[in-house]
Amino acid sequence: MSKAFRVLSLIEGLSLVVLLFIAMPAKYHFGISGVVPIAGITHGSLWLIYVVMSLIVSHQQKWSVGFWLLTLLVSVMPFACIWLEKRLQQQITSPN
Repeated sequence: MSKAFRVLSLIEGLSLVVLLFIAMPAKYHFGISGVVPIAGITHGSLWLIYVVMSLIVSHQQKWSVGFWLLTLLVSVMPFACIWLEKRLQQQITSPN
């Protein structure tokens, strides 16, 4: 489940980047309005799955509440999914 969460984290992070840096500029700078609803619904759905899956993984991995909240904060920051991936990889290679 942890590996699936890591993959989902990267996909969800990529969907946020697409929404903010491709879909929104396409709408507001180029007048292409059809991209935002697709990117927005996709990102929103992925984010909801991310939240649920983070709860499941946090219980399985016995994360602190603070680390779980940090994973939620990271989910709304562009490119922060890369930092989270490195952090989760460190957790796997060096368990406490």
